[in-house]
Amino acid sequence: MRIDKWLWTARFFKTRALAARACELGRITFHNQPVKPAREIRVGDILQIRTEGGDYQVEVLLLSEIRGPAVVAQTLYHETDASREARAKTAEERKALKNFTPAPEGRPSKRDRRKIIQFRAEWER
Repeated sequence: MRIDKWLWTARFFKTRALAARACELGRITFHNQPVKPAREIRVGDILQIRTEGGDYQVEVLLLSEIRGPAVVAQTLYHETDASREARAKTAEERKALKNFTPAPEGRPSKRDRRKIIQFRAEWER
């Protein structure tokens, strides 16, 4: 089975095209080597997957041609304990950072906008 199709079936990505794009960008690795979307996947393979939701290290348990509900999709793989702990740790860090940087209330004022433009101009240099 193709790896991009399996990633879509296991619900790591919403579309198969997104799964293929992730493979092309090197976000999916097998034995620390980036894989192509057409690579054949087998039961027992261990994959490292980087998504917006975090970094996963999973072992392939089953292969399925059909994309089913999330409960069924979770039976296709087993996430390692180290991967779960790392994702929980990054989630806690993100939550802690949220407390330190409050979101601005409303739109920036004219003065704020000028400061933003000035900052971006300095950053691009």
